[in-house]
Amino acid sequence: MHCHPAGMSAIWLQIGQCGNQVGQEWWKLVASEKAPGSAVDRYPFYTRDGKLSALSVDSEPKVVRRLLREVKTGSFRDSNILVGQRGRGNNWAFGYHGPRSEDENSLLHRAMDSFRKEVERRDSYSGVILLHSLSGGTGSGLGARLCESIREEFPMGYILSVAVAPHQGGECPLQHFNSLLCLSWLQRYADGVLLFHNDDVLRRMQASCGRKIEQVPALEPQISFSDMNTHIASCLAALMHPVRSLRTPRGTASWDGMLSSIVRTLPRHSSTGKIHQSTAVLAVARGSGADTFNCSLAPIMMKMKQGYGCVSWNPHPLNYWTDPWNIVDQTSPSQSLTICANHSSVSDYMQCVLEKARIMYDAHAYLHWYWKHGCEEGDFLQAFEILDSVVDEYSAAGDH
Repeated sequence: MHCHPAGMSAIWLQIGQCGNQVGQEWWKLVASEKAPGSAVDRYPFYTRDGKLSALSVDSEPKVVRRLLREVKTGSFRDSNILVGQRGRGNNWAFGYHGPRSEDENSLLHRAMDSFRKEVERRDSYSGVILLHSLSGGTGSGLGARLCESIREEFPMGYILSVAVAPHQGGECPLQHFNSLLCLSWLQRYADGVLLFHNDDVLRRMQASCGRKIEQVPALEPQISFSDMNTHIASCLAALMHPVRSLRTPRGTASWDGMLSSIVRTLPRHSSTGKIHQSTAVLAVARGSGADTFNCSLAPIMMKMKQGYGCVSWNPHPLNYWTDPWNIVDQTSPSQSLTICANHSSVSDYMQCVLEKARIMYDAHAYLHWYWKHGCEEGDFLQAFEILDSVVDEYSAAGDH
């Protein structure tokens, strides 16, 4: 039995520099010659003429040119490559509203026109996956506007945002405002958000590199943005590539040990000492011996339930998928275990965004850049209110 987590007829929409860089690594995995090649496996990602069911949108052409060089030649439809010649200045308002001189040929209108045509190419349309950042002007602002426009025009389709949050140390002075506004738009218009935090990704990769070079302590792992994008794409592939759940026990696999190493990295408490909990958890086991996941299901599920602090009010907080093909590591034999959880630790990040954005807002720092490009005071006040309510809901998650 095949299960398609991304939906049988989903469209992939990568927006801005970060979205297109993650998309580049995603398509290199999915469209590789070694990836499963049956029609059923490839259908979620390709249209009937063999083109990727994807749109690449950016306000500048440089990253998109690299994407087209790196991904298998001819995979992208020419009309689905949509670029401008002027960046969005790392400003959500500029990305959302666009230059005042733009008309029906604007990047937004061209993107929506191509999106409609891509929907028409599918036998049915189930939804869209957005790849974008929270901090860049195009990824956060235009990403939010496209999310809103798609929701209004295709209200029955699902919208899943794959959003990358910036380093807390700072990549851009406007990142807290951009993250605040983008997150509030996603809360209003998207059905779900897979959030990748750059600090968390870097920590996990450093820990992994540390284990690999522990025999040579003098080596310091050097991890680039490209490495981090590859890691994010690998997590997406492990979670969202089609799976085939098998029921016949065969061989053994150390799923318990893999789960233990994942659980150890989870934050246990908030900054105020409140215990973090999960409302829902999904495990995806891939690779040789994936069928043995079912043999030790009860203890694994119990460890997941305890490790992720599943709330008591959800009678069925756990789910799992298995597949014999490991899309992340295509050498054989290999195994991967990926966990996707609605974990309340995300509220720590949102609380930090709220606090830093409020300090800047109260000081009127940089606000003239947002007023200049069409933002209004009400946009900020509503964004603060929405994120405050999300943080409160996560805080009360275990109290129902």
